[in-house]
Amino acid sequence: MVLSVSERTFTQEVLESPVPVLVNFEAPWCGLCRIIHPLLLQFQAQCGEQIKLVGVNADENFKLANTYRLKSLPTLILVENGTVRQRLEGFRGREDLRMALEEIQLTYGNRSKAYTTSKTADLECRSA
Repeated sequence: MVLSVSERTFTQEVLESPVPVLVNFEAPWCGLCRIIHPLLLQFQAQCGEQIKLVGVNADENFKLANTYRLKSLPTLILVENGTVRQRLEGFRGREDLRMALEEIQLTYGNRSKAYTTSKTADLECRSA
């Protein structure tokens, strides 16, 4: 299940998140949004806790839609440490999205593992 985020919870859940967040801007009337939803759920299951996936209803959160200058739906924005790292929009199909998600997973999956390993090594050094 994708965590639904609003203007009220966006800062806490996305901008202040300790892990990278993939924000899915969508709308109930958007057919392509419904088509890509299973791919996003699969992405979330594969990434586990390395990347957080949230959904934003663009119709109900107009300020966020304006802030991130949405031109089309769905629009996916990858946010890390409060900064937009990647923007995915204008999909030509499921394959486009699948390839983009794989690239994100490889980049951030490796980064999370490196961070965890160095953190563990640092703790081991301190205890020695």
